[in-house]
Amino acid sequence: IALALLEDLNEPILSSTLILPGDDMPLMDPYDMKQTLEKQVDLIVDGGYCGYDPTTVIVMEDDEPWVARLGKGDASLFD
Repeated sequence: IALALLEDLNEPILSSTLILPGDDMPLMDPYDMKQTLEKQVDLIVDGGYCGYDPTTVIVMEDDEPWVARLGKGDASLFD
């Protein structure tokens, strides 16, 4: 799904574990994601249920990238 989107859009896309402000657990059901966010995001791809483990998030806005959330994914380049 993601590869087809990348090829058609010719633009980067973003995907991460969806933990909403004030929540401890991520949203995992694509139906729940749509019900909660459909008016706030451009697209929700229903690829099935997601796992509980959060993704690693790296901020690339500054001169030096930094780890905003450590989770699944290798962040050793940013230590």
